[in-house]
Amino acid sequence: MKARFIFADHDFTVTLNDNPSARDFASRLPLDLTFSDFSNEKIAYLPRKLHLEARGPFPNEAAGDLCYYIPWGNLAFFHGDYISTRDLIRLGRIDGGIEPLLTRGEFPLRIERLS
Repeated sequence: MKARFIFADHDFTVTLNDNPSARDFASRLPLDLTFSDFSNEKIAYLPRKLHLEARGPFPNEAAGDLCYYIPWGNLAFFHGDYISTRDLIRLGRIDGGIEPLLTRGEFPLRIERLS
């Protein structure tokens, strides 16, 4: 599955993982959210919590990972190093470089399902 993320002047895709949480996320698309900065992440709050069967920790954490942070109910798009915990569910990874995630500020975010 792929999802398209659009914010500021950026338009990129994410390959979603094949797990219950990622499928739940994809089933809710399209979504219009607010994308903002938090430490080494871009975050966006979902209107309601996701299915929680794919909890971490997981291997191969990398910048560009799209995760769901269980305690706050938000998407977390990492643009720097991070450590997987049981509070994170990896939903997918950006296709291409992380440059769009380095854009600082708060923006409207549109997420669409591609396949």
